[in-house]
Amino acid sequence: MDSPDQTVEIEHTHVTFPEEMTLECGAVLRGMTVAYRTYGTLNAERSNAVLVCHALTGDQYVAERHPLTGKGGWWETVVGPGRPVDTDRFFVICVNVLGGCMGSTGPRSARDDVDIDPAPVWGTDFPPVTIGDMVRAQKRLIDHLGIARLFAVIGGSMGGMQVLEWAAKYPDAVFAAIPVATAAYHSAQNIAFHEVGRQAIFADPDWNGGRYWQIGKIPARGLAVARMCAHITYLSEQALTRKFGRRLQTAPKDPTEAISLFGDMFEVESYLRHQGSSFVHRFDANSYLTITRAMDYFDLAAEYGGDLAAAFRGTGTRFCIVSFTSDWLFPTRESRAIARALNRAAANVSFVEVPSDKGHDAFLLDEPAFHRILAGFLQGCAVHAGLPG
Repeated sequence: MDSPDQTVEIEHTHVTFPEEMTLECGAVLRGMTVAYRTYGTLNAERSNAVLVCHALTGDQYVAERHPLTGKGGWWETVVGPGRPVDTDRFFVICVNVLGGCMGSTGPRSARDDVDIDPAPVWGTDFPPVTIGDMVRAQKRLIDHLGIARLFAVIGGSMGGMQVLEWAAKYPDAVFAAIPVATAAYHSAQNIAFHEVGRQAIFADPDWNGGRYWQIGKIPARGLAVARMCAHITYLSEQALTRKFGRRLQTAPKDPTEAISLFGDMFEVESYLRHQGSSFVHRFDANSYLTITRAMDYFDLAAEYGGDLAAAFRGTGTRFCIVSFTSDWLFPTRESRAIARALNRAAANVSFVEVPSDKGHDAFLLDEPAFHRILAGFLQGCAVHAGLPG
């Protein structure tokens, strides 16, 4: 597999905060940078801001052409003029998470804890971050933008974890919260899948102890395998069967000819290889390790003695929780557990399970029922908030 061109430099919209930020692990970041994008216009009252939180392999380019891949934004079906998150009405903010590789401080950033010029890159020495750390970095940006209260915080998968963290830690700063296809903690099965991906990266001959840039390479094969493994969990058996079945891509013309054991046999194999190959051109391996670990650490109820309801007690935030019937990565039972905890906390909560055979990735795809739910909930919240139509 060819290594991507690592010389591409992109000037991301960002803010660098001079104040120190102490991470939950105790490490201190100095001069933390937060990269972000905005869409729409902030109204005079600063009351129409919607924060969209991205998933594991997403970034801040939610509704525009991506500067590295040239592809459209990862949620253009949802965010934009006339879309469920209507940028003609809302001021949408999307932030590259702390630990990411699209402009926010992360493993590819220069170290801020050494007096060396030029400062070396963090690499695997970057301190472990949590979902809570990511949200606190976002909160600094929101405060910097002069927004006292977000109209809504929305996100799916790891983005949904951030939504829950926002609602638990900053309830007065969130009018409405929409956690989609997510959970209040990462399951043992999900941690196991992440560990397989991490071990694939470690086993790559170009890993070089996590300092691969020093030899002018990246662990492309290992990172691609990690992506392939994870991508399987984003789909459902029905979706894979519908798209590929058991169709052979390079079937022998002569029925008596033997099929090569390691040949490119099935269409689904070619699809996964493409997913892996394209991924390494836009994502950093050390960021992948950092962010998957942050998801693994996430357990919102842990600091409340295991009582998830306690995390939301007294909240005035309105919640809409969405799951999908064929999502086996974050199954509906985990969304129901969140809804029950919110009910015990006497929160204003709606819960919807959307019928879909598209698996976990349904929230990213063209799913009209989900889009109607999202648009309807935002409209109802806007009426209650007195937001102009």
